[in-house]
Amino acid sequence: MMMEVEWPSCLDEYEKLVIRMNTPRVVIDNGACSTATLVKVDSARRYGNLLEAVQILTDLNLSIKKAYVSSDGRWFMDVFHVTDKNGEKLTDESVISYLEQSLGMTNYRSSEGFNGTTTALELTGTDRVGLLSEVFAVLADLQCDVVEAKVWTHSGRIASLIYVKDCNSGSPIEDRQKIDIIVARLRSVLKGDNDIRSAKTSVSMAVTHPERRLHQMMFADRDYERKPIFKSNANNSPAVTVQNCTERGYSVVYVQCKDRTKLLFDVIFTLTDMEYVVFHATINTAEERAYLEFYIRHSDGTPISSEAERQRVIQCLKAAIQRRASEGVKLELCTTDRPGLLADVTRTFRENGLNVTRAEISTTDDMVLNTFYVTDAMGSAADPKIIESVRQRIGLSNLIVKELPSSYHQTIEREEQTHGVGGAVLFTLGSMVRRNLYNLGLIKSCS
Repeated sequence: MMMEVEWPSCLDEYEKLVIRMNTPRVVIDNGACSTATLVKVDSARRYGNLLEAVQILTDLNLSIKKAYVSSDGRWFMDVFHVTDKNGEKLTDESVISYLEQSLGMTNYRSSEGFNGTTTALELTGTDRVGLLSEVFAVLADLQCDVVEAKVWTHSGRIASLIYVKDCNSGSPIEDRQKIDIIVARLRSVLKGDNDIRSAKTSVSMAVTHPERRLHQMMFADRDYERKPIFKSNANNSPAVTVQNCTERGYSVVYVQCKDRTKLLFDVIFTLTDMEYVVFHATINTAEERAYLEFYIRHSDGTPISSEAERQRVIQCLKAAIQRRASEGVKLELCTTDRPGLLADVTRTFRENGLNVTRAEISTTDDMVLNTFYVTDAMGSAADPKIIESVRQRIGLSNLIVKELPSSYHQTIEREEQTHGVGGAVLFTLGSMVRRNLYNLGLIKSCS
């Protein structure tokens, strides 16, 4: 499919030619591949438009299974193999039409979050158990209604972008005195007892894509230089190498890690924000693993020139990949909105020793759909019995377990293997784990 262009009658043929040369040509092809829809974009290369194209795809929650990026001089061709959230080809005509129109613009425009309808609060500081509970309690006390929020944690640091409005008027908070009070109270919470210098709270007036802004906040916080407080699963740790291709004047970046949604966006954004240009790239996924290769140069046309710079690129890419990844139990809260709801829910997490490692909060009309990833206080997998107790307090039908970390399944596999050689005690423990998983609705049988 190709988008038809309607030309204004005032344009002459030369002006039409110039516009054609600078307007991306978009083709949506459902016949070339049996397992994915091909999205092809070719036009004159403009700094940052690869990122914007990937952002448009990921904002629609499309999975990029393969991709090829090729640049010849000032011309480029990007080919993406994409599927919907169910792993199927794209069949929704409204989605296809949106892709054609958005990708076909000379300057891409995509969702950039709220525009003037809320007040955006930016928070960074040292992560600790119960911090979100304290933040939301302060906002509830100050009559701030949380409309949307995104929270990331990495290497003991937390970054959060929270969109609020006044509970009484339903409007953005514009009173300078109240804003100063909100900022001061939140900064006090973030400082705690040991983060006097690096805790930051500010009000953002700029309209920025939320996830791009979270990356920027954590990058500015230099999270990539910090050592992780808790040990992560080694199988999920990304492998990143950088080499120079001297004969062609490129630096080549190789990334291998667990595949997940928005992975390509996180990597491309980091390279773009560090002022590197991707000239060629190949992305492949197989059996839940992702293999990415990028040929890059500085925006001034030079490759990476020092060992220190090479190490910094590796550090920053690893951090960008890990910020969104989480080994915690994924909980989904869906219920009617009310004042203080977030404060109550996160307080229940805190009182049961659960730490929120990532959160996505959204409100539509009077309903909330919130996603939390939780671990125990030490960053390990939370006890299923504690998860069940929390669900009973909040409401079994309101708080649903959507996904378990791989460590749960690995524990069961180890216990079953041990039982095969006569481990009766571990078999009993394994039965307890299975029974808890059955109660959580994550396996069909506990036998």
